[in-house]
Amino acid sequence: MEAIWEVLYLLEPASLTLILTAVAVTFGSALRALNYGKEMERNRDLSEESITLDRSQALMIPVMSSCGLLLTFYLFSLISQLLTAFTAVSSVMALYFCLSPYVTYLKLQFGLADPFVSRCCSKSITRSQMFLVLVSSGIVVAWLVSGHWVLNNLLGISICIAFVCHVRLPNIKICALLLVCLFVYDIFWVFFSERVFGANVMVSVATQQASNPVHTVADSLSLPGLQLITKKLELPVKIVFPRNLMGGMVPGGSTADFMMLGLGDMAIPAMLLALVLCFDHQKSKDIVNPGDRSSFKGHKYIWYALPGYAVGLVAALAVSGFTNSPQPALLYLVPSTLGPVIFISWIRKELTELWEGTKLNLNEKARLTEV
Repeated sequence: MEAIWEVLYLLEPASLTLILTAVAVTFGSALRALNYGKEMERNRDLSEESITLDRSQALMIPVMSSCGLLLTFYLFSLISQLLTAFTAVSSVMALYFCLSPYVTYLKLQFGLADPFVSRCCSKSITRSQMFLVLVSSGIVVAWLVSGHWVLNNLLGISICIAFVCHVRLPNIKICALLLVCLFVYDIFWVFFSERVFGANVMVSVATQQASNPVHTVADSLSLPGLQLITKKLELPVKIVFPRNLMGGMVPGGSTADFMMLGLGDMAIPAMLLALVLCFDHQKSKDIVNPGDRSSFKGHKYIWYALPGYAVGLVAALAVSGFTNSPQPALLYLVPSTLGPVIFISWIRKELTELWEGTKLNLNEKARLTEV
């Protein structure tokens, strides 16, 4: 009976908000990746702005992630300022990428002019682009000054969406390889790293607060007002929600007062969702009969992967509450998302096609290049 009460915390506002936000961000990232791919094809942009992972790159991601995790664990105090600066620049770029479609939509809807205002790095900059840069920079500066968790989440979500759009998976074979490797990676660093390194490396890094460069500047210039406002920062490598969500939390509160979920626990499953969304889109284009097209809508792979993500996330949070210890979310998310997609595709006899991936996009690119 006591165990049931431990799990009931999932019905609290903070838990529900975390679950709904993670599901929405994961699906939104995949949908934005699909639309971004369509946009690139429409514009015949063959500049390879997005990276399609191959087998060696998929294998290197867990290795490089492990090296980065250890580097941060041992040298965090030395590289804290550098991490904050790198995160700030990345956040400006990610925010710009995420906000630009809405600005473009408003320009088209209202017929707004968008003249060029200057040139930078041999590229012309329009008025709307300059406006977006200023808005994105302003949001990042506000985060640096206040360290508020809402701004932290906004930046983290933007980085997640931008990552999923620019790093793609070609087929389920590479996807399964990446997910299985990260599955092992997550389990090791959460469950077994303490035996090797004397501390839970993943949890230690996730809960570290970075030095605030604005606070450093305020100290050097002796600005007491700014010194009081600026606090240590939660880097936007995770989304966080105060456990007392309705009551709110002051910036700079203890990490124990927050529920958190790493960006990787949204971005990696979102890459799978983006892959199946693209596959569903390609299959729907191949259907000629309108009656078959309407019946296909209820059998898209995304409607198996997305609920699977929600189930896996709830299971991870429930086990964490039951055991009162952090859990590697990918331990639950990988089987609950990859499993249904592979099983359903095997039932439909489409596993080979999904496993190897469609080569249509490459052929289309070659044809467009010739044209």
